[in-house]
Amino acid sequence: MINTQDIFSISSEDTFNTIALEVFQFQFENNPVYRSFCDLLYRHPSDVKRIEDIPFLPIQFFKSHKVLSSSDAIEATFSSSGTTGSVTSKHCVTDLNIYKESFRMGFQKFYGNIEDYVILALLPSYLERQGSSLIYMVNDMITQSKHSESGFYLDTILELKEQLIALDSSGKKVLLIGVSFALLDLVEQFQFQLKNTIVMETGGMKGRRKELVRAELHDILKQGFGVSAIHSEYGMTELLSQAYSKGHGVFECPKWMRMLTRDPEDAFTIQSPGKTGGINVIDLANINSCSFIATQDLGRIGADGSFEIIGRFDSSDIRGCNLMVL
Repeated sequence: MINTQDIFSISSEDTFNTIALEVFQFQFENNPVYRSFCDLLYRHPSDVKRIEDIPFLPIQFFKSHKVLSSSDAIEATFSSSGTTGSVTSKHCVTDLNIYKESFRMGFQKFYGNIEDYVILALLPSYLERQGSSLIYMVNDMITQSKHSESGFYLDTILELKEQLIALDSSGKKVLLIGVSFALLDLVEQFQFQLKNTIVMETGGMKGRRKELVRAELHDILKQGFGVSAIHSEYGMTELLSQAYSKGHGVFECPKWMRMLTRDPEDAFTIQSPGKTGGINVIDLANINSCSFIATQDLGRIGADGSFEIIGRFDSSDIRGCNLMVL
């Protein structure tokens, strides 16, 4: 069994690669869905010598299968948002402490001590449903923040505006984290000149507005909030770790997470950095589900491991992979 402390103490490329290969072998042996997928590809641990050789499970499997590498009791089931009648992804989590350690350590790495921040959360579409992993994370951040002003805002936009201006003027460090459409709604009603506030978008219009390219969205938000950069969080229901961008849409991962790109026309070919392709995620915090996931996002990886998200695949199926009928 992999020790999760070894995962969260990764400090070098070699250690990451070694542990990733160990996690692959563990999940091959203990995850029936992932094992079936690997068997269909005729990919056995004896064939896998590098992380580029590891099969990446198409993310759609979380909609149709229970993806588990553990026989422990399920502590929580996180579900994705979806349109009415659509099938949502479900991520069964057998150890919430791993999730907490991942998002707490990830935030600490990029932003420092959560206790130093007032957390203002503008996440209406997530608050209005059950099973959001983002709400679980932000609720924990609010609890950890040690500031009585921290909290969620749903139908209290005027109160949020006044709180935001007062806190920013007082010199307190503020993190305003919001879904894109709600942040746009806020700056359409009010204008700000914030000096001590980080504005972080979590992506997605969730069917509420026309989708905007990230640069256009950030330009509108920068002008509306009076800030020089818009930060972003990259996470999803199927992951237990997050990447962060401090501006310009360039994301960085914590040490136990990595992005690769696959050829858009050949799902099993990993590309070299700099090429646009489908985003494959290695999230070693997903030790009890699946750590190797092929997402539907299109992106580009930098030579330093940073990445940009450019868009999504047009069709619902990932091209080059027709192994969905396990």
